[in-house]
Amino acid sequence: MPDGTQIDYNGLIPNNVGLADDQRVRKALETWHPGYIDWWKSMGPEGFQNSPVYLRTAVGVGSDNWAKFDFVRMPEYRWGILLAPAVENRVIPFGAHKGEPAWQEVPGEYRAMLRRLLVIQGDTEPASVEQQRYLGATAPSLYDLRNLFQVNVEEGRHLWAMVYLLQKYFGRDGREEAADLLKRRSGSQDSPRMLGAFNEQTPDWLSFFMFTFFTDRDGKMQLAALAQSGFDPLSRTCRFMLTEEAHHMFVGESGVQRVIQRTAEAMKAAGIDDPYDIERIRALGVIDLPTIQKKANLHFSLTLDLFGNEISTNAANAFNSGMKGRYREDKLDDDHQLLSATYPVLRPRDGLIVSEDVPALSALNMRLRDDYVEDTILGLRRWNRVLEGLGIAFRMTLPHVAFNRRIGEFSAIRADTAGALLTVEQWEKTRETMLPSVEDNLFIAGLMKPARAPGAFAGWIAPPRNGVDNRPGDFEYVRIEA
Repeated sequence: MPDGTQIDYNGLIPNNVGLADDQRVRKALETWHPGYIDWWKSMGPEGFQNSPVYLRTAVGVGSDNWAKFDFVRMPEYRWGILLAPAVENRVIPFGAHKGEPAWQEVPGEYRAMLRRLLVIQGDTEPASVEQQRYLGATAPSLYDLRNLFQVNVEEGRHLWAMVYLLQKYFGRDGREEAADLLKRRSGSQDSPRMLGAFNEQTPDWLSFFMFTFFTDRDGKMQLAALAQSGFDPLSRTCRFMLTEEAHHMFVGESGVQRVIQRTAEAMKAAGIDDPYDIERIRALGVIDLPTIQKKANLHFSLTLDLFGNEISTNAANAFNSGMKGRYREDKLDDDHQLLSATYPVLRPRDGLIVSEDVPALSALNMRLRDDYVEDTILGLRRWNRVLEGLGIAFRMTLPHVAFNRRIGEFSAIRADTAGALLTVEQWEKTRETMLPSVEDNLFIAGLMKPARAPGAFAGWIAPPRNGVDNRPGDFEYVRIEA
């Protein structure tokens, strides 16, 4: 496999993996391509397929000058197969095969496991595009509309990345899995996406910002763990995907921060000190902070379920095999095999939530989730600095990890945002104080009016500090055709 940093743009599928010399895989991908375009046109952004959008496109995979910006109609975006440069003499960094040369082909004994990892990761990419397909109609600015579409086309490219690995290394099975990735639909009764959070609706822009902050951050953690893989093509694929994923989280973090800023500014201008004076705050045309908190509670809890069961034989097997490591495995100071190590896991026991030490190999999902929570807290601190700076007595927090869970140790219990266990009756009575109510969602939906003049922003969100690619504030990021 080529290890250069330059991308070949001469063919139908831009790539740096030598597709021109790999007739079998090139033909398979070119056969898959029309179905992908059909899926994009039917399930991608609704109503903007012919609009030129100021998009970022990768033109290299080095650390500098790797992308260019230009106006592109989304169905003409050059999706491709991009792998980070190969690391010379790379070895497997963890598990039973630690220290052996990294695999360039799939080891036969791990074939089914690796295929499953690729399919699950691949399934999340088109799912988020489907969830977000109607948001363009209510975009709060052309800047935000452009950012939505940038996220969408890059999720599409991440799908291409997983499909390439399936087509290249799994033959007929891989081709069938690649076809199925275009058949499932987010929220479908008959053929839903594989993970629960990717079947939820994204009905408004606050939900979109929360999704890209919380759920794309899970994507970062999963990709970072897969980037440690002893299967070198997967490692290289995920290392480059992380370059693009960073923008998705920026869209979410900065988006929520701008919503919080606008609300806080409106409260100060109106002389409202009490953040729970919800009726007066909503009358200003902004989203009250307690409702923003409830949205955060929802998306955080849904995302925690993506990490799976806290104690998992599958996770242990993936680590031991060398297929999926830990977050920043190469920075950890231990034996990278965990044969005798333990790790603390939170579990409900006799009406309490307690910490129990379990074999570290079995608790890898828990550890990755802990790393995720720690990473998420950094973003919350930046949101809270906005509130501190404007003198608003409210702070965004993360709910307890037992709150609103459907998978894992806490799926059979009910807990409030502080981690206190509740009866079913108590949960039902207090649920709408912790999660968005129908009224909350209707209020937010009522604010979702598009702002399409260059430089204009909806009244519920503050403008960004800087434009994309250093463009001026009134730049026409999306040229909407009548």
